[in-house]
Amino acid sequence: MNGGGVEAVVMNYYRHVDRTKVQFDFVVTASSTIVPREEIEDLGGRVFMVPAYTNLPMFQKAIYDLFKSHSEWDIVHAHMNALNVFPLKEAFRAGVPVRISHSHSTAGRGEMMKNIAKAVLKTQSNRYPTERFACSRFAGEWLFGKEEPFELVYNAIDLDRFWFSGHTRALVRQQLGFHDGQLVIGHVGRFMPQKNQGFLIDVFEKLVELRDDVMLVFVGTGQGESAAKEAVRARGIAERVRFLGQRDDVADLYQAFDMFVLPSLYEGLGMVAVEAQVSGLPCVISDKVPAEANVTGSCRVLPLGDSQAWANVLCGLTLRDGSERASIDRRVFSNYDIIRQGAWLTEKYLRLHEGAV
Repeated sequence: MNGGGVEAVVMNYYRHVDRTKVQFDFVVTASSTIVPREEIEDLGGRVFMVPAYTNLPMFQKAIYDLFKSHSEWDIVHAHMNALNVFPLKEAFRAGVPVRISHSHSTAGRGEMMKNIAKAVLKTQSNRYPTERFACSRFAGEWLFGKEEPFELVYNAIDLDRFWFSGHTRALVRQQLGFHDGQLVIGHVGRFMPQKNQGFLIDVFEKLVELRDDVMLVFVGTGQGESAAKEAVRARGIAERVRFLGQRDDVADLYQAFDMFVLPSLYEGLGMVAVEAQVSGLPCVISDKVPAEANVTGSCRVLPLGDSQAWANVLCGLTLRDGSERASIDRRVFSNYDIIRQGAWLTEKYLRLHEGAV
């Protein structure tokens, strides 16, 4: 757990399942940096720490011992993408009857060694699960193949938190020091090669040449953050770029933005783009983001490579005023409503439990 999108999805569901019927315990690796232990325990769950999977023998022994000693765990739900094979193998050995493999991601260019490892692991992806879940059809077919059945489990959110609020927008922009005339472009994501922030900096450098009222805001942390900060300093645009780090008020930050950009090399879904659309933001996303993320059908989808083309599109986008942002049809996002989907997952777990006993 490092504060990323998968963790957010799992916690959203945990908050909204019927915990009088279903309870979660969390098995997390020692390499985790952001574990919401207090909230988990307040909600009735427990956190069990195991060695990082980079020490695979110790990782596997630790989780086998956990599964073997906790007979009350008749469902193991793995969220490690291609690495799901390792915990699910140990769950199988320990006799856990229901083993769910959940695909949240895919693969893309620029990560050759990681992609080779994923390709090898994918050959075993259907060996141990009894159930297959995926956040998008693309993510499911990537991990399980086109011949194996899987169930779409939407990355649901609390829609009310993201709905546009003019009051919140004014307050947050004031807190961040943005005046009414500034065009604020937002990006939310961990600083890692997949999210392609370096390309976004290239785009923004060209956009600054086209208009002088723009600001770029990065929300998130990660190994690539220092390099990104150095890049904007070297290009002389540091005064136009804000790095806000890890935040727990992302829903409010969307209100302060005027546009949202996601130039990812690959995504399982691209949940931040869905959140931005719920907030009524114009979105520009790469063609590597699955089509399911374009919920409203209004996102501008662009191929990667030509940063000037992206800058031209951003320069020409028509901004939405408060009334336009508030008029987004909520029904469009019904599949992403955590109230509805939390109830669905509760019943799904109960049916799986009944079939296991």
